[in-house]
Amino acid sequence: MLKPATFRVFLLILSGWMLSAAVTRQQVANSQVQVARQFLLAVLAGNWEAAYQLLSPATRQQLPMPAFRAATQPIIEQARTYGPTIDLYKLGYRLREEETIQPFVGFSYRADSLRPGPHVQLDVTFQDSAARQIQSFGLIRLRP
Repeated sequence: MLKPATFRVFLLILSGWMLSAAVTRQQVANSQVQVARQFLLAVLAGNWEAAYQLLSPATRQQLPMPAFRAATQPIIEQARTYGPTIDLYKLGYRLREEETIQPFVGFSYRADSLRPGPHVQLDVTFQDSAARQIQSFGLIRLRP
């Protein structure tokens, strides 16, 4: 049987180990899909500050808050038609003329995706596959 002092030391070590494991799990960066989803949900909820903070510093520099809010209006307007619930539609890489590869994540409004192919795609791009800050976003019309 353990002595009380030994047991306390054991509990202290065990709790420290469990705390460090929890902190390590929290430090794992979200995936690009998770970041894109957080961004779009914040936009749809009107949480401008949270959404704006997910943009890359270069994008924030080029897009001040008033311009950012204006740029999100097409997304919000479509949400009035289809509702705010979104689903992952597709993700992948785009090849550009400069031969740079651009990762993207596309979402669709759930109500729009019940039909044979959505009308619009909510598009979020990243600088590269390691980036966790958004380079650009927009609405892509897929069909009339």
